Amino acid sequence: MFVDEAHITVRAGRGGNGICSFRREMFVPRGGPDGGDGGHGGDIIMTASHRLTTLLDLRYQNHYEAQDGRAGGGSNCTGRSGEDLSILVPVGTIVYDDETKEVLADFVEDGQAAVIAKGGRGGKGNSNFATSVNRVPTKCTPGTPGEERALRLELKLLADVGLVGFPNAGKSTLIAAISAARPKIAEYPFTTLIPNLGVVRWGSHRSFVVADIPGLIEGAHEGKGLGVQFLRHIQRTAFLLHLIDVSEWATEDPVTGFETLQRELGAYDSTLPHRPFAVVATKIDVIDAGERLTELQTYCRQKNYPCLAISAATNEGLSDLITYVGKQVDLLRKAPCETSS
Repeated sequence: MFVDEAHITVRAGRGGNGICSFRREMFVPRGGPDGGDGGHGGDIIMTASHRLTTLLDLRYQNHYEAQDGRAGGGSNCTGRSGEDLSILVPVGTIVYDDETKEVLADFVEDGQAAVIAKGGRGGKGNSNFATSVNRVPTKCTPGTPGEERALRLELKLLADVGLVGFPNAGKSTLIAAISAARPKIAEYPFTTLIPNLGVVRWGSHRSFVVADIPGLIEGAHEGKGLGVQFLRHIQRTAFLLHLIDVSEWATEDPVTGFETLQRELGAYDSTLPHRPFAVVATKIDVIDAGERLTELQTYCRQKNYPCLAISAATNEGLSDLITYVGKQVDLLRKAPCETSS
């Protein structure tokens, strides 16, 4: 099950109390105060791991508590600090404070860690309050509570290239043809219900990651169809491929379809229409007179948009597409563009 959003609560450990104690030892009539400090409470730490792909585990366990610190002891013994609690999340996870909406952490690299809730400080024992005029202090302080937060976790897939298009535009067929990904493929709309990732090899020992985003429809930014449920995953991609069906069975004009896609992306995130992209005419193995393909190619030439024609079913044009996209990804990696988080 692909889960890309979760709500959890976390509580860091409470600090241990300091104690009031006096040294009691034979032949030491004035031993003085020797109350030790309490130990610090454990922190809540989140760590990104490439071994996880969804937030499913956090749906089943949604409350986490770190260990409290121990109280101090006599003979100036400091209490043991509580153990930190580590929570693993997938790379690409953003952690929000559910009350203030503040971004607490954005995990974009494997092994990246952040303290989400800080443990409480240990209290002070009475030995800390001895002075020249107060040699037998009875004051000690309690430990402070650890931070407690309600969190919202949101997963945005990390990919170099995002495939966007209307249902049945051929996105799943394409990612299956150019990578080892095996998404569900059928002849009815909304076959893809979860994003799929595929690694595409090209050139000599080079590769890029492609994300297949479930099909959009007009009004998706308002919640129609699958709505904005998966649009967030496009925000992490550096390069977009707009797949347009030009087959004889397509019901919508290709130019109108492309412009509708651009409007939907812009309505969700104003930076998306300005992101580097290419137009991909799909299903050219089942075109009739080729009028739809010609219309799309003419429009792209007028707008100076790159346009490639492919058939994922027959592999026609795939080699040129992979090479072109691979070169674009390499250029973007050398001079990365700013993407919305």
